[in-house]
Amino acid sequence: METTNKKKIVNDPVHGFINIQHPIVFDLIEHPYFQRLRNIKQLGLTYLVYPGANHNRFQHALGALHLMSEAISVLRSKGHSISEEEAEAASIAILLHDIGHGPFSHSLEYSIAKDISHEAISRCFIHLLNKEMNGKLQMAIEVFEDSYPKRFLHQLVSSQLDMDRLDYLRRDSFFSGVTEGTVGVERIIKMLNVVNDQLVVEAKGIYSVEKFLIARRLMYWQVYLHKTVVVAEQILIKLLQRARELEKIGEDLFATPSLKFFLQNDITEADFIAGESEGKPSESLIHFSNIDDNDIMIAAKIWQSHHDIVLSKLAEMIVNRKLLKVELKGTPFDSSRIESTRKQAISNFPDYAENIDYFVFSDSVSNNTYSSLDDSIKILYNSGELIDIAGASDILNAKALSTEVKKYFLCYPK
Repeated sequence: METTNKKKIVNDPVHGFINIQHPIVFDLIEHPYFQRLRNIKQLGLTYLVYPGANHNRFQHALGALHLMSEAISVLRSKGHSISEEEAEAASIAILLHDIGHGPFSHSLEYSIAKDISHEAISRCFIHLLNKEMNGKLQMAIEVFEDSYPKRFLHQLVSSQLDMDRLDYLRRDSFFSGVTEGTVGVERIIKMLNVVNDQLVVEAKGIYSVEKFLIARRLMYWQVYLHKTVVVAEQILIKLLQRARELEKIGEDLFATPSLKFFLQNDITEADFIAGESEGKPSESLIHFSNIDDNDIMIAAKIWQSHHDIVLSKLAEMIVNRKLLKVELKGTPFDSSRIESTRKQAISNFPDYAENIDYFVFSDSVSNNTYSSLDDSIKILYNSGELIDIAGASDILNAKALSTEVKKYFLCYPK
């Protein structure tokens, strides 16, 4: 007979007390796949700019779970039918939405494994957990994959105003100390409603939604795409690229067994889903579940003393925050500027001449705050009329919201 009390309370610095309402949710939190998220930083290398930004994916998932339960309570209070089974499924879907993140979250997406997103890896984990739990996550999978009849439940998990975004904006603002990201989460949730199976916001909440969209844009440029964060992420990507190159020519680099597996093999989505039909984890998924930020940082610390000067220099940059210089602007850097920068770097650092592309490079970052082509944010007026936020807002217009802002960067040695 089951005697363990699984209805726990967690004290969260952002939302206060979080209630774990469903026993199966507690079981999932206890699972090693989920516990691994404690060692994956929510904001990757952003702590190199904002020292407080050391929060992790585990905290974010619990925060999103809390907001999901709040949203379900609000919708039920407005007469919408959500069964206990559906509430449990939506809670599981939001809890596990980021379980597929790898080391340093978005920083190394597509670097550990090629051409597979964290969403696809999350899906692999969820299907595997469903097998382990004898099919008890089936409805959660349908909500997660948007095949469940009540589409608004999926929109609570993944849309332009979902519980994921509401938590991470508030949380990232709190831990980074960037107050521009502060969002009236409680107000937005209180204004949620459902019309024709679509999640909408009542007109009284329009200003809170405007603030949410502005906060998201500001957080992108001040935090997520801060130029120092961008260059740090690029160095980390190039560090793994160099390690992989060396492994392929026979160098035996120090690495944990699971990190070595990814350095030695070009893993694709097909490798992750292998064995899924039998309900068994693929070799790739097993190794992925064993790596987190610690694997990368321990390797980087050791690689600082490696005889390959490119690997050792890149590792030193990350470990000691001795980063490349970075310039950011609104138009691409012309080829003559890049070439002159390369020549200057070779002149200053002749030892890196053969591998100068690791130290001088240009690319771009972009930010699109809102798209009315996706699941748009609809404002519900007392008359019953639904208007897209881009048309309903006094201070925001569709063009300003939906235009992609692109910035180009050039990195080179100081």
